[in-house]
Amino acid sequence: MNTLKDKWAAGQATVNGWMSIGSSFAAEIMAGAGYDSLTIDMQHGFLDYSHAMGMFQAMRASGVVPMARVPWLDNGAIMKALDAGALGIICPMINLGEEAEALVRAMRYPPLGSRSFGPTRANYHHGPDYYTNANASILAIAMIETGEAVERLDEIITTPGLDGIYIGPSDLSLGVSQGNLPPGLDRQEPEMQAVIKDVLSRAKAQGLRAGIHCMTPAYAAQTVGWGFDFATINGDVRLLAAAASDTVDETRKLLGQAATGSGPAKGGY
Repeated sequence: MNTLKDKWAAGQATVNGWMSIGSSFAAEIMAGAGYDSLTIDMQHGFLDYSHAMGMFQAMRASGVVPMARVPWLDNGAIMKALDAGALGIICPMINLGEEAEALVRAMRYPPLGSRSFGPTRANYHHGPDYYTNANASILAIAMIETGEAVERLDEIITTPGLDGIYIGPSDLSLGVSQGNLPPGLDRQEPEMQAVIKDVLSRAKAQGLRAGIHCMTPAYAAQTVGWGFDFATINGDVRLLAAAASDTVDETRKLLGQAATGSGPAKGGY
């Protein structure tokens, strides 16, 4: 069911899209853009579960791999996202080995976990053999984004059943620097790149896949060169804000008027 695993096994890095706007039409547009996977942001996104359901439905025709970032390490939220059809869960703020273990348990059917059976839409979308393939197909991905997570990384990445880690550079910068660095993507500071590469190398040494949130295609390509398996490039909010601002600014230049737009959104991940 999960083509990401096939592509990674073949040595191919993948491109992930990010959706924070609660709109099935926006999801349909993003799904047609050529991403390998799309992640619905149920943590910071401007959407709820009913929005997410319609967005998953809108992705179906494209064949893109549907994923979700859940709001927190919460069994109910994780299981509902899976029942809606997500084939990967990115869980924020995983700081301890026991939290990584709880994530894995919530995502696996017995005997590998404690997921309750009731995949109302997933069973329809992914086929009648969903139960047979779910444990092996669904990706459990822990976000590494705090100073504590870096300090306790070994206990997180050695969790049985964990498939990968995902770096959120904004929170990671705040946590590692004790608030001395501002949040933001595409970190250029030598100390932050050293932390990112260290987390990456230790995760890969344990056989895990690794992803990271990026702002630009150039930085995404750079992180793949470091060894990341997948990179998220921007997100629907920033893409819309940047395209709108650039279009208006260019038009005003041609009209000889001053630009008035505020530019792309600056929020972090």
